[in-house]
Amino acid sequence: MKDGQTIGQWLNYDFKTNRDLQIKDKNGALLLYYEGSDGYWEKREYDSEGYRIYYEDSKGRIEDNRTPEVIEHNGRKYQLIP
Repeated sequence: MKDGQTIGQWLNYDFKTNRDLQIKDKNGALLLYYEGSDGYWEKREYDSEGYRIYYEDSKGRIEDNRTPEVIEHNGRKYQLIP
């Protein structure tokens, strides 16, 4: 996938025939990615209990409630800031 390219563009998805592109989890319950024929897209991540922990859309809106990553270096722990 190239920078700035949507999943629909990468897949050469036919929006006229297939309508909006939706990618769901393996159970078909949680929407992970949505893209409309107008180029608008949303992507989401969920925790193991099904709560949304990340959201981003093509308009620049981002909600990030993921647990920050912690790394250890020379015996000290550092929390990575996104």
